[in-house]
Amino acid sequence: MIAALDHVQLAAPPGSEDALRTYYADTLGMTEIAKPPALAARGGCWFRAGPVQLHLGIEKDFHPAKKAHPGLRVTDIEAYASRLEGRGAEVRWDGDLPGHRRFFSHDPVGNRLEFLEPVDG
Repeated sequence: MIAALDHVQLAAPPGSEDALRTYYADTLGMTEIAKPPALAARGGCWFRAGPVQLHLGIEKDFHPAKKAHPGLRVTDIEAYASRLEGRGAEVRWDGDLPGHRRFFSHDPVGNRLEFLEPVDG
């Protein structure tokens, strides 16, 4: 039986690791985690924030997905959106999900990310 979601993997183009590190570590505030040596040879990078892991894998013929995305639950969404904007990331608010405040942003290679917080009441 499925017990939990272990991680989400997003694709990225070759040579994008430094830009990804800046975005995921500095902008989002995640911590880079070491990849096992056999996987590290393939490039890419992995990040963690609490129990949430995002893996960025290198794909030669990379094209960012237009619709697919991870949904990342955050606390104090206004402050988090300000953090992203203050570090140069675009924030696009969307009010279409009942019971939540949410916005979308894109990483430096075009991967779409959703950030959401439940609304009380």
